[in-house]
Amino acid sequence: MGGGGSEVEAAAGEASASSSPLLHPHVLPPPPPAVGAEVRRQVALAAPLVACSLLQYSLQVVSVMFAGHLGELSLSGASVASSFANVTGFSVLLGMGSALDTFCGQSYGAKQFDMLGTHAQRAVFVLMLMGVPLAVVLAFTGQILIALGQNPEISSEAGLYALWLIPGLFAYGLLQCLTKFLQTQNIVQPLVVCSGVTLVLHILLCWVMVHCFDLGNRSAALSTSLSYWFNVILLAIYVKVSEVGRRSWPGWSRDALKLNLEYWAFEMVVLLAGFLPNPKLETSILSISLNTMWMVYTIPSGLSSAISIRVSNELGAGNPQAACLSVFISGIMCLTEGMLVAIITVLVQGTWGYLYSNEEEVVKYVATMMPILAISDFMDGIQCTLSGAARGCGWQKVCSIINLCAYYTIGIPSAVIFAFVLKIGGKVNLIFYSILL
Repeated sequence: MGGGGSEVEAAAGEASASSSPLLHPHVLPPPPPAVGAEVRRQVALAAPLVACSLLQYSLQVVSVMFAGHLGELSLSGASVASSFANVTGFSVLLGMGSALDTFCGQSYGAKQFDMLGTHAQRAVFVLMLMGVPLAVVLAFTGQILIALGQNPEISSEAGLYALWLIPGLFAYGLLQCLTKFLQTQNIVQPLVVCSGVTLVLHILLCWVMVHCFDLGNRSAALSTSLSYWFNVILLAIYVKVSEVGRRSWPGWSRDALKLNLEYWAFEMVVLLAGFLPNPKLETSILSISLNTMWMVYTIPSGLSSAISIRVSNELGAGNPQAACLSVFISGIMCLTEGMLVAIITVLVQGTWGYLYSNEEEVVKYVATMMPILAISDFMDGIQCTLSGAARGCGWQKVCSIINLCAYYTIGIPSAVIFAFVLKIGGKVNLIFYSILL
């Protein structure tokens, strides 16, 4: 009887181990072949996602670059407007769209393909509805900035720039829905192609609009809006004609009518720079630095999307051990990427500023910021692995609470103290945020 009891207990232990939750400490490491297969799977998924994120974000970066070569005031206005638009508009839609990482990812893993279209349609409805009040806020950007005590000249220029970003706000919301809908099904190559074609046309469009029309930096903002809509049209056509798209999106459903804090914190630093002495220089430099940070951030962000997809797919399929392996592999990849990017950031510090301005003062100031950005680039790898795994598990609420505490309880107050009480300037704010990552 004793021996039989031991066998029963052993069998029960094995059953318990096989049903262990994600990241359970007693989950045994998988054999080497499984590790190699997971690495290949993540690289094949992450590389296109990184490229797609970088190409999509580059639309705003290119526009600011073209605006910067029109003069320091134009650069300051475009920088403040982009930051304000990100705080009050684009990042809101980006954060809301991230819910599809969980819903669509787990539905795809569970092979509930009909639900993919339903989730995406609900997201379209919610994001378009949310875009209306966000557009109203953007329409009054200049007045809001002046009321907050920003430089009137910069605020007026920023208000004009933000006004022409409003059409792009709605396109950006649709773009997030379509991107998440496709990438959670591991359909990434069309995303890269569409984003790449859009960026090439956007560069040409910016050049024509800036040099052939007397609209100032507003032409760069209008180019951004038009390019976002062009990207949406390309992806919508793909979903309409592709077999995979038709399978998961057979048509609009009535079910669709049932009804990002970290990004905000960084952009608020740019707005705070408007209160520093020499606001044109400080605002321009911080905007260039944060634009660079976010452009580089698209690399670990793409890796983060990959781990989110892998975790949600495996959990939806009932494979917690495979999800655990995905997190482990992603962590190694992100740390390696962070080290390489940090080294490259330091190597280009003396020349990077020329992409945004011909002013020597601006270029030299940017060069002093680049080593600080290198620290942030490395820390992003760790942060993105953890946040991607959390999104795959559906823990967005936990992530929001952590971000709220780190950036708003510690980060923003510290930035105010360092910049305005201790009179250290904008550089130390960037250092502090690199540490907070």
